[in-house]
Amino acid sequence: MTADTASPTDELLFTKDAGGIARIVLNRPQARNALTFAMYEGLIGLAREIEADAGIKAVIITGAGEKAFAAGTDIAQFRSFTTAEDALGYERFMDRVLGSLEGLRVPIIAAIAGACTGGGAAIAAACDLRIATRDARFGFPIARTLGNCLSQGNLKRLSGLIGPARVKDILFTARLVGAEEALAIGLASEVVADAPALEARATELATLLAGHAPLTLRATKEGLRRLQEGDTGPGDDLILQCYMSQDFREGMEAFLAKRPPNWTGR
Repeated sequence: MTADTASPTDELLFTKDAGGIARIVLNRPQARNALTFAMYEGLIGLAREIEADAGIKAVIITGAGEKAFAAGTDIAQFRSFTTAEDALGYERFMDRVLGSLEGLRVPIIAAIAGACTGGGAAIAAACDLRIATRDARFGFPIARTLGNCLSQGNLKRLSGLIGPARVKDILFTARLVGAEEALAIGLASEVVADAPALEARATELATLLAGHAPLTLRATKEGLRRLQEGDTGPGDDLILQCYMSQDFREGMEAFLAKRPPNWTGR
């Protein structure tokens, strides 16, 4: 794997390999990968870059080190907040960040070790799949720390994952959810032993997804996104995108010939 892009401060690293797997690393281990506004802006930029690169077929996002995926937003970023627009602007900005990740045409996997809290947990929730180590901890402990709240977009996303009753439980109690509980309630899709196992499994899963029909994955993501937004239409455009594609014809021919299909995304 070779480095492709890094932020000016190297706090957000980006690589991609010949197999079409891209990796984003939140790289502030000395601060438990707490995110600065510049890192959030960088995520929006990387999402645009990924979306424009047809060679990228799956994305892994993870935190540097083994202590944290990301321990929220760097608190120092809030010291300048004095007006209503500061608060509203921040939450609108965060909705843009999370929407840019959630809306990627390719699957995105969160590989989570250690603390995954606040903004870090929001990023993980915006991913398609979440793999966690046994020592991972998820939560939004804002009721006992900052006293802020989650945006409607964040609440809707979390409710879609684990239901409103569990969202209330986690936010009201300000507790952190362990990996096994996260797996049981749908906040995590898999749990592995440790950081080396996390890297191996994330790569294995991304490789699997990168070999699947990209239009099927894209239509599934978009269809579910529309449902989350309350759009219950038939999704004819998504149906036609798949059934009228070269990939659908290739899939049929490959199946009948008992050979692996050669997906092109067209």
